[in-house]
Amino acid sequence: MGMDIKQIQDLIKFVSKSGVNEVSIEEQDFKITIKTTQEPTYVNANVPVQMAAPAPQQQIANVPQAAVNSPSATAAVASDESHFVTIKSPMIGTFYRSSSPDKPSFANVGDEISAGQVLCIIEAMKLFNEIESEISGKIVKVLIDNSQPVEYDQPLFLVDPS
Repeated sequence: MGMDIKQIQDLIKFVSKSGVNEVSIEEQDFKITIKTTQEPTYVNANVPVQMAAPAPQQQIANVPQAAVNSPSATAAVASDESHFVTIKSPMIGTFYRSSSPDKPSFANVGDEISAGQVLCIIEAMKLFNEIESEISGKIVKVLIDNSQPVEYDQPLFLVDPS
């Protein structure tokens, strides 16, 4: 009988959330191996972690830079956006545009950004990950609303590289 596609998708999500690198399942007529290539998102800080820490531990995640140089068939449709770079989510979690509700957004449309600048926070399992830009440029579009769930590799920002 094996697994259906929904179970496999759920399993892949579970594997990528749990941070393990590889999972294999074997049944009589069926074998599946899931490998994740992403770096573990947990950062060891040399601080004793209290279970009831009042502030979430900040942690930095590297955003993989989108490859934009491939000429695509949709270039004619999106000609004005073809040179833009998409910044994507490096993990599954909840997208936040600022460090707290009363603080201004890290980045807004029209802002000039530089490499290493924090653009947003993605909260995954109570860990708040600051997402930094890999590139310099100008934000053209914010693609996700504040406090929305995001998937791994989901586009977050559209940037006009400088």
